[in-house]
Amino acid sequence: MSDDNLKIGLLGLGTVGRGVYRIITGNSESIKRKIGAGIEVKRILVRDTAKDRGLDLNPAVFTTNPEDIISDPEIRIVVEVMGGLEPTLDYVVRALKNGKSVVTANKDMIASHGKMLFEIAEANNADLLFEASVAGGIPIIRPLKQCLAGNRLSQIIGIVNGTTNYMLTKMTREGSDFNEALQEAQSLGYAEADPTADIGGFDAARKLAILASIAFNSRVLPDDIYVEGITKITAADIAYASELNYIVKLLAIAKETEAGIEARVHPSLIPLDHPLAAVNDVYNAIYVSGDAVGDTMFYGRGAGEMPTASAVTADIMDAARDLLRNVQGIISCTCFEEKPVKSMQEVACKYYVRLQVADKPGVLASIAYAFGDKDVSLASVLQKQTDLATAEIVVVTHTVREGNMQDALKIINHLSSVSAVSNVIRVEGE
Repeated sequence: MSDDNLKIGLLGLGTVGRGVYRIITGNSESIKRKIGAGIEVKRILVRDTAKDRGLDLNPAVFTTNPEDIISDPEIRIVVEVMGGLEPTLDYVVRALKNGKSVVTANKDMIASHGKMLFEIAEANNADLLFEASVAGGIPIIRPLKQCLAGNRLSQIIGIVNGTTNYMLTKMTREGSDFNEALQEAQSLGYAEADPTADIGGFDAARKLAILASIAFNSRVLPDDIYVEGITKITAADIAYASELNYIVKLLAIAKETEAGIEARVHPSLIPLDHPLAAVNDVYNAIYVSGDAVGDTMFYGRGAGEMPTASAVTADIMDAARDLLRNVQGIISCTCFEEKPVKSMQEVACKYYVRLQVADKPGVLASIAYAFGDKDVSLASVLQKQTDLATAEIVVVTHTVREGNMQDALKIINHLSSVSAVSNVIRVEGE
């Protein structure tokens, strides 16, 4: 390729890295016309230079030495698609300190160390771009930072983990239990051998930390977020939700209130007519509310080689435009405020509660009294007989503070007529 091309280096050539290379080479002429220069992948950091990666590449492009990219003055943009924190964070810090713009898909690094990285980028007149860190190919970081920048955003509610959304879709459509849905997700490659980050809600929490920080202009860290996964969701809960005109989704929720920022990830019942209710399988969607724009939703594939590579390539093109016009470093950190993050105990919402109780007179009255004593008002009640001695009760509450709800459940757990509180799921989107 010509020496006039803008040269980049890839840290990693896994699934996403291969996708980036395919887009850059396959759409090279279109990219050149759009940004005003060609893009050349000069070096690629890999562990094994002899491994066949299914790409038509000159072996001289590969290196096992990160300095061949980080310290090469010809390489203007470093593209980090390795993942993880070590040694990735060190590579990115050094690249930024060398004045190189960095494009990354690394949600862990941005969620936990974004503030530091932005400070280094600004001090060295470099871009730090991370569109692919949340929701794969769905444009959401750039819309929040730029397209919706004139709005005061009030909430973000998202389905941002494809694995759990696939599992819940399968459980809803086929009546599968949790383990069956997980095994199928793993067999299809949607879930890792160790699925904890997905099913535990931690992957979604890291993504929410990034979205909430941008939306509300205040740093929200993963440790600030209340996290609850889908491991307790059963086919019975999904069936009851349907009977009540809801569907169960794992939601990442951030809201700005007068008392501070709410940031939480947990399973939720949402009404069947809510836009997020129709987001199924491995698709992601982020529902955003602003004072000027109203309600908007961003929908698409939240992971995978080419969708994620699409977002990475768009960031490379933006960084290239900035370099060609000598305006790099203008997309700075937007966390210029310091707002408190509310304790989960202070959050208020509606609740679905499923109980196993003795099938005898007065039981429902005692449960209702325990709820009422803690200012928990019931909106609806379902009762199903499971055998001659036992019944299953499902209640949906009106909006109540989390602390009051937990206090009521402590009392109900100790009632002699209640054998188990089988599940508690929050209700959102009404």
